Amino acid sequence: MGLSAGLPVLLLLPLLRSVVPQAQSPRSHSLHYLFMGASESDLGLPLFEAMGYVDEQLFVSYNHESRRAEPRAPWLLSQTLSQLWLQLSQSLKVWDQMFIVDFRTIMDNYNHSKVTKPGVLPKSHILQVILGCEVHEDNKTSGFWKYGYDGQDHLEFCPKTLDWRAAEPGAWATKAEWDMHKVRTRRNQDYLERDCPEQLKQVLELGRGLLGQQVPPLVTVTHHWASSGTSLRCQALNFFPQNITMRWLKDNQPLDAKDISPRDVLPNGDGTYQARMTLAVTPGDEMRFTCQVEHPGLDEPITATWDSSPSGAMIAGVTGGTTVCVIFFVGILLLILRKRKAWGEAMDDYALMECE
Repeated sequence: MGLSAGLPVLLLLPLLRSVVPQAQSPRSHSLHYLFMGASESDLGLPLFEAMGYVDEQLFVSYNHESRRAEPRAPWLLSQTLSQLWLQLSQSLKVWDQMFIVDFRTIMDNYNHSKVTKPGVLPKSHILQVILGCEVHEDNKTSGFWKYGYDGQDHLEFCPKTLDWRAAEPGAWATKAEWDMHKVRTRRNQDYLERDCPEQLKQVLELGRGLLGQQVPPLVTVTHHWASSGTSLRCQALNFFPQNITMRWLKDNQPLDAKDISPRDVLPNGDGTYQARMTLAVTPGDEMRFTCQVEHPGLDEPITATWDSSPSGAMIAGVTGGTTVCVIFFVGILLLILRKRKAWGEAMDDYALMECE
């Protein structure tokens, strides 16, 4: 089904999450790419845009208009003349070409390439791809290569069986076509099992020392009033890596998940992340609630509560066991949801079917 041009882009995009490792062990590493494109320009998206992540950190971006790879991690800025960077740039140009061909194939198989009636604007369609690999503690590797079309699961490549798995009937025609391309099948397998792990090792070598750093979060709890009611907001700021656990406690007891709003984890643009979660509360009960945060950069969980005193509106004390942290109040979040980061984040929740 085509996408309406009048709706906000963020409401139209599928979300990618469970495909990408969310809580890697300290000795495992991952490399994955997110590709996305729109068939029409009315969504404000390019025909092809790519983002590359190593251990959940954005390190490269590329789009069809510029046809240039851009370093997105500080440790890559001085490496743009290296052999690895030149190979990476060339591979993204190849992904660009292949993505457009695949996009046209999928649209043709849905009959979405037909010319509409005179005076009627063509409907926009979106293709998303996630592919990559993870190297585990025992040096074994696993790979994934998945497609989403117009917000729906579409196709998944299965390296073990060397075929494509259709997620819905509309993908059968494309599956049959791609399953017949044995050369492509072998290239896919070689990439997931050989080329991707090798590139991951090279990227890790460039980022040695920096990718392994663990930056603990700064945590604050703020109070908010609105016509809909009173709420507390817990924010964890400037942390790395991305995996973090946040929970609300009431009278020192964990609340049920259904009582807590979804947690947002967003990139700051400097390699660190921020997260927040909101809890609706009854006026007068605010002090019964505590925000507890766990992160690899912390020796032990820390907790934060809302300080209703005038001085506490600016500085909140956070304690965890014998640890005391002084946290500065942050009035507004950084303006980080620019277009490219917006679709990258939107993609972070999308999950295709798994190969057995």
